[in-house]
Amino acid sequence: MKLLLHIALGHLLARKRQTLVSMMGVAMGVGFSIAMASLMEGSQRDFITRIVDNMPHIVIKDEFRANPLQPVDLLFQKGAVELKGLKPKDEIRGIKAPWNKIEALEALPGLKVAPTLSSQIFLSFGGKDVSATLLGIDVERERQATSIEADIVTEGGLDSLHTAANGLILGRGLAAKLGAQPNDTLTATSASGVVMKMKVVGLFHTGIISVDSSQSYALLKKAQILADRPNVINLMRIKMSDPMAAVDMALMLESRWGYKSESWQESNEGLLGAFAIRNAVMYITVSAILIVASFGIFNVVSTVVYEKTRDIAILRSMGFEPSDIKGIFLLEGFLVGLLGALLGWGLGFGLCQILGMIRFNIKMMTEVQGFILHSTWIHYTLSGAVAATSATLASYLPARKASRLKPVDTIRGAA
Repeated sequence: MKLLLHIALGHLLARKRQTLVSMMGVAMGVGFSIAMASLMEGSQRDFITRIVDNMPHIVIKDEFRANPLQPVDLLFQKGAVELKGLKPKDEIRGIKAPWNKIEALEALPGLKVAPTLSSQIFLSFGGKDVSATLLGIDVERERQATSIEADIVTEGGLDSLHTAANGLILGRGLAAKLGAQPNDTLTATSASGVVMKMKVVGLFHTGIISVDSSQSYALLKKAQILADRPNVINLMRIKMSDPMAAVDMALMLESRWGYKSESWQESNEGLLGAFAIRNAVMYITVSAILIVASFGIFNVVSTVVYEKTRDIAILRSMGFEPSDIKGIFLLEGFLVGLLGALLGWGLGFGLCQILGMIRFNIKMMTEVQGFILHSTWIHYTLSGAVAATSATLASYLPARKASRLKPVDTIRGAA
């Protein structure tokens, strides 16, 4: 094996320029694949982290996924039934017996529950009227079940809701729309027509634009009074110690109580699907780059086989087996791929450092200040393995051709 390696290195060093060009082709493919994978992984992880940290893992709503079956439908389950003149029953919206359900949820390991009344209100200040979502919360449970307190940019945290008769915490984007500052008094009007003066006691900033520009918080009792829905809770927001188990838990809760239970994966299904498509496009592009680089290796090994035909015949006449000849040229392709992968690792690391220093300010779904990268050993190992494998496979055809050369015919032709 040592002799085969020595011969393979000799062949490659004899054509330094072509070998170097092929290695750089592989290195660029590996380097750009690492940089692209790190960029995609970083942005994806950042977005999911923002969702998981700032949004509940499960939301139980005061609605049902499907309308309940009428008695006639239950009686003739397989029949052709037409129901006419049905008048929907007027029911007070809200989760029934919420505190019993909250107690049951809190008894489960790893679950924290934040009871909430969500309602739409109009906030008026300085001649401006802005529609907003008001979340009525229980401060202690909200603190345990969400990370909103960490996003409050003013002093006092959630406890500041207790410092005023009708305290209100606004998203910073919502406050900017109104032109309001802490300690300003706003007029809040609910859909039921109740009007209440509320004092801004804090601002929060999550970095998710849709949340910061439309959401506000008040004490649960105050929100119930404003919405004219005493003792009503229409959301139960749940935080789990294992966010990835949210889908199974949501299915279990929905089957238990019937209320629609939505996991964070279901709420962001479209975005997660877009991430999967984006990753597939990335890996296809990177694979194409490495395949193109492999053609350079194919040309190098093919040229070496053509130039070394007489040397191959001499090796065969000296007792080298066809498998040994094939091994020499496969080693050449593998060495070019391996050395190119090592150079590509350095190039990829450097590209990640450069991209990490770029700063910009773009407001999309979240506020982004720069490229967010996340590199793991998997990116380096996978790109290096693909490069070495593709380089070895690219040298297979020339290697097989070399192993099939007949020494007698070659020497006679040379003579």
